[in-house]
Amino acid sequence: MKRMHIILILLIAVMIGAMIGAINDSSSYANFDEAFTNPSSEYHVVGKLARDREMKYDPETNPDMFTFWLEDVNGEEKQVVLHKSKPQDFERSEQIVLIGSVEGDVFHANDILMKCPSKYTDGTVQAKEQASI
Repeated sequence: MKRMHIILILLIAVMIGAMIGAINDSSSYANFDEAFTNPSSEYHVVGKLARDREMKYDPETNPDMFTFWLEDVNGEEKQVVLHKSKPQDFERSEQIVLIGSVEGDVFHANDILMKCPSKYTDGTVQAKEQASI
């Protein structure tokens, strides 16, 4: 076998190994029940802010720690620790997607995606916005 053939075979083997590793490390959408069943995996948990529960954010003590409660799509509420600063307009969010894993009784999120209400609906400005124009 030529040296070039051996190098190509090794390169293909490395690429296949990288693809398999990427597939195994990828996270998936879940609810809290599934995430707490398998705490070693990373999940995307979809839910909404439990507005009646306490939120804690003290930027003077730790600016990269925000604690709140989230209600998943099944109605289960769990405490969440976001390892980032509190997002702007967090309380206005309609839907939240957390990316993280479970540690103990708490979901630890490394990232957050928020769906906030839009001031536009169906391509038109809402009525209260039009009144001020």
